[in-house]
Amino acid sequence: MKKILFFAAIFFSLTTFGQNKAKALLDEVANKVEGYQNIYIEFNHKFDNDEADVHQETRGTVYLKGDLYHLNYMGTEQIFDGKKVYLIIHEDEEVIIQDPSNSEEETLTPSKMFSFYKNGFTYQMGDLKTVKGIKIQYVKLTPIDSNSEIISVLVGIDIKTKHIYNIVEIGENNTITTLEIRSFKTNQPISEKLFIFDTAKYRDQKNYVISEPN
Repeated sequence: MKKILFFAAIFFSLTTFGQNKAKALLDEVANKVEGYQNIYIEFNHKFDNDEADVHQETRGTVYLKGDLYHLNYMGTEQIFDGKKVYLIIHEDEEVIIQDPSNSEEETLTPSKMFSFYKNGFTYQMGDLKTVKGIKIQYVKLTPIDSNSEIISVLVGIDIKTKHIYNIVEIGENNTITTLEIRSFKTNQPISEKLFIFDTAKYRDQKNYVISEPN
């Protein structure tokens, strides 16, 4: 019985150490990001479901400043000014104004890209891989909620720069959503207007339909 308790104590200690080490690495990345005035990212966004034979890949860009962002993705623009989200759909000449989502399940959103791990997950150090000559340390996140639609999330971190290399979200029905960062630039000379929705421009000049759900 004493031997069983001894090995159980060792296992618990190693598990706790691994979780602490994994979270410390994620915290280091998040703290580094918070020190930048702004960030510009070019990314690939992939969606794969082998069972349904669906494979999609789209490129996009996003400017980040704190929680504010300006996203260009799939022919649309999305602006978050700290209070509202403005979805500008150019093809339909429409702007949809929404409140930001508070869902903890949305990991691949600009505002939560570097902080989503802080709530609702357990942590585990994953594999250390060399990708295109870059050493990437993976951290595996598992949702605490057993009813979550997310099975796990892998966060790949560039060991040298301590920047996120990619985020791989594995969901139900064998769906895999991957965000791969192609370019990561910091402290760029950008205008504050980038994070402000110009109502007059789209309503009066472009004659876009602007709608705000109740």
